[in-house]
Amino acid sequence: MSKVFTTEITSDQLPSDNPLHQRLLKAYVAVEDYIMGDVLEVGCGEGRGVERVMKKAKSYTAIDKIEEIIDKLKIKYPEGRFLNGNIPPFEGLESNSYDTVISFQVIEHIQDDEFFLKEINRVLKPGGKAYLTTPNRIMSLTRNPWHIREYTADELLQLAQKCFTKARMKGISGDEKVMAYYERNKKSVEKIARLDFLNLQNRLPAGLYKIPYELLNRWNRNKLKDADDELVASITHENYPVTDEASTALDLFLFVEK
Repeated sequence: MSKVFTTEITSDQLPSDNPLHQRLLKAYVAVEDYIMGDVLEVGCGEGRGVERVMKKAKSYTAIDKIEEIIDKLKIKYPEGRFLNGNIPPFEGLESNSYDTVISFQVIEHIQDDEFFLKEINRVLKPGGKAYLTTPNRIMSLTRNPWHIREYTADELLQLAQKCFTKARMKGISGDEKVMAYYERNKKSVEKIARLDFLNLQNRLPAGLYKIPYELLNRWNRNKLKDADDELVASITHENYPVTDEASTALDLFLFVEK
């Protein structure tokens, strides 16, 4: 499959992307024990977790806005159902159809986030469960122009409680190795930010800011890899434990039930 990776759609093949790739992979590893029945993945990307989920699911459906990705996943995984579309709404998906819904690192990109959660609720069967991850805003190092918004643990939980009868929050954290990388990244980002005399990070429209963000983010990841390749290469999903202390986690991990 050809790749459409940006620094936002993280590569599983670029060595400098490994720490973030492993962080994103952790959600799929963590949710494996919860997967059951008919499964929907909202925002499957290039299929980072498709094989893991399919092994646990009775059936697998995915929806994503990037048509090129969906067309290739249809060929690679003919046993799955892959739909192309901007979300929400979840067009073509019937109400009360899925036992499990997963959506990792998606809700921060959605303009109408409450409608997004209501659509997840709609397609779940009664008693069905959904699992979502998203960055924890207090741990983000800079404005991400790809995100409409980010959340604290309390903010996301309060939003979820508007749409579901049951909602609880966990987090995906980092061990000493991950946090060593995080601190080095933080110091590097702070140095770059000090050069932004005009405060373009906060003043530029997202569409324009994506250009310098992509260039500097990629340069920074490569710099961190070159400075300590052993650390960058050695991080695996096992270095990202699931925690009940969501407020200080790297990613929020939301559990909801219809």
